[in-house]
Amino acid sequence: MAMDFGLRPYQEEVVQAALRGENSIIWLPTGGGKTRAAVYVTQNHLETTANAKVIVLVNKVHLVDQHFAKEFKPYLERRYKITAISGDSNEKDFFGRLVKASDLVICTAQILENALINTEEEKHVELTDFTLLVIDECHHTQKESVYNKIMGRYVEKKLRKEGNLPQILGLTASPGTGGNRKLDKAVEHVLQICANLDSVIVSTKNFTPVLQKVVPRPKKQYDIVERRALDPFGDHLKSMMSMIHEFMPSTVSRSLREMGTQEYEADVLYILNPLLIAQCALHLRQYNDALLINDTVRMVDAFRGLDEFYSSKKTKLLDGTDIFLQGLFDENRMELKLLAMNACYENPKLARLQRTLLDEFSDKKSRGILFSKTRRGTHCLHDWVNSNPALLKVNIRAGILTGGGTGANHMTQNEQKETIKRFRTGILNLLISTSVAEEGLDIPECNLVVRYGLLTNEIAQQQASGRARALNSVYSVVAEEGGREIRRELTNEYLESLTAKAIEQVQQMSPREFRHKISELQQIAVLIRIQGERKKDERKQRYNPAQAQFQCRGCFLPVCSGEDLRKIENTHHVNINPEFVRHYRTGGQVFVGRNFEDWEPGRVINCNKCGKDWGMEIRYRNVVILPCLKIKSFSLKTPEGKSTPKQWKDVEFQVKEFDFLEDMSSRFPDLNLND
Repeated sequence: MAMDFGLRPYQEEVVQAALRGENSIIWLPTGGGKTRAAVYVTQNHLETTANAKVIVLVNKVHLVDQHFAKEFKPYLERRYKITAISGDSNEKDFFGRLVKASDLVICTAQILENALINTEEEKHVELTDFTLLVIDECHHTQKESVYNKIMGRYVEKKLRKEGNLPQILGLTASPGTGGNRKLDKAVEHVLQICANLDSVIVSTKNFTPVLQKVVPRPKKQYDIVERRALDPFGDHLKSMMSMIHEFMPSTVSRSLREMGTQEYEADVLYILNPLLIAQCALHLRQYNDALLINDTVRMVDAFRGLDEFYSSKKTKLLDGTDIFLQGLFDENRMELKLLAMNACYENPKLARLQRTLLDEFSDKKSRGILFSKTRRGTHCLHDWVNSNPALLKVNIRAGILTGGGTGANHMTQNEQKETIKRFRTGILNLLISTSVAEEGLDIPECNLVVRYGLLTNEIAQQQASGRARALNSVYSVVAEEGGREIRRELTNEYLESLTAKAIEQVQQMSPREFRHKISELQQIAVLIRIQGERKKDERKQRYNPAQAQFQCRGCFLPVCSGEDLRKIENTHHVNINPEFVRHYRTGGQVFVGRNFEDWEPGRVINCNKCGKDWGMEIRYRNVVILPCLKIKSFSLKTPEGKSTPKQWKDVEFQVKEFDFLEDMSSRFPDLNLND
């Protein structure tokens, strides 16, 4: 049977534990054929297990289609019913029914998690409905990840000795060291991953040379750039920031760290009181963003972002502080614009990146991925490529790939799929991407990976370099001389070798010692999870909803209280107070590229006073339009002071579930919905 799959000797070696029905993690490098090995295990399981039902979990939407079309469908479709479901599929609304009708389901982990907690029969499933659970990129099974929520339930059931749990098969190119730099701590991290997945970790012992031949590592090059000799544009921004510092109390400005860094952004992000300082902090963040963009891409990109911000503010000046801040920019606008257009001071990293791209695209049919840190960075780089005559001359056809969402620089899942398809078929030959493309994206022809101004861990580094699949591939790191990126890359190389040593040490443990360690870690994890849930419940009860007052993050206007909010499908937070509508205005229609069962997106909503993006309207059950709010657009005032929760789960009061009859009766008292 192995010959039908074309399994290589090392693949046959690493599947043996799974074929014996044991829980295992397959550790093979990117491009080593982990997914093909999983297909082989899946077929064997379906053939030899009574009432077999397999679920394959992935952590990125585009991997659902890739695994289905390239791996599982060609080998298994003739004999088995396979269903592939992603977030934009209406079928997920009947997940329970689909699972019953299928032999094999491929989906994102969040879809399974939703089905496990959903009580409706058509949607609900139990872990015991499956006989094999395959987890792709399983190194994410830790902390608060969706994978770990699913496996947390599994481990709890196992410790309670509940039967009929599925076999586990994890797949990873690297479990990492958890950021640890010492071997004993790295070993603890690997053991924790094994405990979370209730699995042993297996790798090839007898066929390493074959593996190295099959997966040649790309040639790594450091494309080092000298620090900018002169940066008058950046210096001018800093001088304007210093003027704002002088406008603020010295106790605040002295506490801020170095301008143009992520640390500075963190400092200004949480300045919420009093109003004068909070307004200054909001503007300082924009200047700091401009410095970060100036350090990464073009000066004109940095200027454009600032210019757009102040253009949007011009008609919404609130008080003397706003007038000072707007006036400061207006007075310096022309100077900044002239400096931004002076090619003598342009970012040297771009010249280095241009040489790297020209080297690879000039004489051959190259295909590359350029990784950038932020969505905005990808758009700036895309503009740069499309306005660069030298790059256009060598026929570089660039596209953008970023994470999903509904914001200005987000992509819908269909847009992501279309971009990947165009890159896979060669219509595009350069993908400018955030980390969304680091894991799992399989493009055999890709021969260039460039990491541009990125700080990441050893797992992301290995994942990114593994995107270069073709022979004689190049993995380039474009970074400033003596910069943090180079130090991090060298650290990651050390951590990569440390991961291998840690795995080897775990594999050398006696089965008895390994089982004892795993059992101990699992018991601790369950106790921590139970305690964590208890604390979360306590935190949710800390304040009465009426004690939580929401203020716009843009102008600090009080707009509603926690009493006005309701949850829909445990995800969307809407305001049901009919008076709330006077605080916002609506903009363009939101398109998310997929359909939902009970609601559909409406128009963007913005603060009436300052124009801050608050979220969007949603049409619920085709009956009522409700404003759906982004928590990041508001600061929260409670008896203890102000806070800026990043996610709705962080608010310290209970948001009630939306009750259609009760809440619509209060919203429209003239309607008698109970008659």
